[in-house]
Amino acid sequence: MIDFSAMRGASFAPMAGFSDLAARTIMAQHGAVFTVSEMVSAKAITFQDAKSHKLISGSSGGAPYGIQLFGAEPETMARAAAACMRHNPDFIDINMGCPAPKIVAGGAGSALMKDPCLCGEIVAAVKQAVPVPVTVKMRSGWDLNSITCTQVAKQCEQAGAALIVVHGRTREQMYTPPVDYAPIVAVRQAVSVPVFGNGDILTADDALTMMQKTGCSGVAVGRGALGNPWLFEQIAAALRNETPPAPPTLTQKMALLKHQIYLMCEEKGEESAMRQARGQSIYFMKGLRGASELRHKCCALSRYQDVDELVALVYRYNPV
Repeated sequence: MIDFSAMRGASFAPMAGFSDLAARTIMAQHGAVFTVSEMVSAKAITFQDAKSHKLISGSSGGAPYGIQLFGAEPETMARAAAACMRHNPDFIDINMGCPAPKIVAGGAGSALMKDPCLCGEIVAAVKQAVPVPVTVKMRSGWDLNSITCTQVAKQCEQAGAALIVVHGRTREQMYTPPVDYAPIVAVRQAVSVPVFGNGDILTADDALTMMQKTGCSGVAVGRGALGNPWLFEQIAAALRNETPPAPPTLTQKMALLKHQIYLMCEEKGEESAMRQARGQSIYFMKGLRGASELRHKCCALSRYQDVDELVALVYRYNPV
C-alpha cells in the first residue's frame, strides 16, 4: 500500500481535460511521485456512466495513481469510490477545491470548504468503502472571510485521510492573485499527515521555495508541467542538490508532443483525441517564435497527420 509519509517531491495534479492516461503516463515517466485522474462525478460513476469510467481507466507509467471524485453526498461518494476499485487505483482522492461554477452549484468542489463537518463525513464514508488510502485536495477556503482549511483538514485527518493537498487560494480568488503560503503552513501545523502545496509551481525554484517556506512534504504541479514534463526531473534534482538536467531541445519537445498525441489516439480514438490535443499542444508552443500562428494551427488539429504539419511549421519558425 502506498506510503505518503515517505514521499518527498512533486506529483502531477488532476486537471479536467488534461490529466488523461497519456499525460499521466508521461509525467510519471519523467519523475512525478504520483498522478491523479481527471475529476469524475460520483453520481455518474454510480450510474455506471461509460464516459466517466473511461476517464479513470488505466494507471500511469509505474507511479502510484489515484482517482479523483467530486460530489457532496457521503453515501454517493462511498458507493462511487467502491465502484472505482475495478480500475485498481492506489488511492482515492476527494475534490474539495474545484472552483468551477457548475461544480460548486451542486455543493461539491470548493463549496465543501463551507462545511468542515460534511468534509469529514465524506472522507469517513469513502475510507470505510475502499481498501486503499483516501486523500483530499482542497483550497484555503471559500473566500477571504471564510478561511476554513485548518478546520477542514482536521476533520479530514480525524476521518482517516492519508494526505492533504492545499491550493493556496480561496474559491473566490480562482487562479489570481499569486498563491498564498499561509494556508499551507496553517494546515501543515494543524495535522500530522503529509501535506502537499499547490499553486504557481512553474519552475524547480518555485517548488523549492514553497517547500522551504511552508514545510510541506511536496508539491502538486498542474499547468506548469503541461508541455514540460521535464519539470519533474528538475524538481527532483533540486531536492537532491544535484546539477539540474539540461533543458529539453526543441527536437525532444516535438518528439514528445507527437508521442503524447499518439498515446491519446490509441486510448480514445483519433476523433476524440484530436479535439483534446488542441489544448494540450498549445503548451508545447510556449516560448517559440511564431507563437500566434502556431497556436492557431494547434486549434485546427483534427487528424493525427496534422501534427506533422504543426511540427513542420514549428521548425519553419524555429530552425534547429
